[in-house]
Amino acid sequence: MKPRIFEALEVEMDGSTAVVRLNRPEALNAADRTMHREISIVWQDLADDPDLRSIVLTGNGRAFSAGGDFGLLQSMMDPVVRKQVMDESRVLVRSLVSVPVPIIAAVNGPAVGLGCSLASLCDMVVMAEDAYFADPHVSMGLVAADGGVFTWPEVMGLHKVKELLLLGGRVTSDEALLLGLANRVVPGDTCFEVALGIAKKLASLPPQAVRETKFILNTPMRRRIEAEVDAAVDAESRSFDTEIFKSNLAAAVNR
Repeated sequence: MKPRIFEALEVEMDGSTAVVRLNRPEALNAADRTMHREISIVWQDLADDPDLRSIVLTGNGRAFSAGGDFGLLQSMMDPVVRKQVMDESRVLVRSLVSVPVPIIAAVNGPAVGLGCSLASLCDMVVMAEDAYFADPHVSMGLVAADGGVFTWPEVMGLHKVKELLLLGGRVTSDEALLLGLANRVVPGDTCFEVALGIAKKLASLPPQAVRETKFILNTPMRRRIEAEVDAAVDAESRSFDTEIFKSNLAAAVNR
């Protein structure tokens, strides 16, 4: 299947492996309105390809993703736009954990906010040595409603999850490896190639065995997401109406 042409993503096939690149390097791959919409629909596009065996997700340039850009956040003060973006978030979370083939994140640089969420929803994570995770939702005044709030409790203790999401501190690559948030930490210039190598190895394995093993392993997470994602996204949506978030956003924009 020929991949759809996107504006803010690059999608190409390398044999039976799809490579998805976040492609706003000048903005550290922060998601604008276009990118957010596209990362909510690309997964179903790929899942519909019967020849697909694995996926690599990475960022172009020196960052994996800096999260949602200020323009996106400002646009979401409009309730109509906010509903559209929040509906996309629901689709994104559900779709990423339901893609039948393994997704390998090549975290080539900082993964913040939405970037952190995207990596956490992948099946395996290869991190560059100088990369880090951070989820500043709460410190900005937003409910942490996607990604780590669902996935992190599956891989580490709840006390640590609360520390990372409520305080919003950075997680270095070495810490991520110890916490189970990354499978491998490698020199930055090898990050993508290592991730692609894992994806190619997975693509060479018996496809039915790989797909159904992933399905079984992701069943608890899918159930958790189905039970909680609507309430979580609605709670985040209400955060946009709070004075503390409006003040923090204005301060960040004017910094």
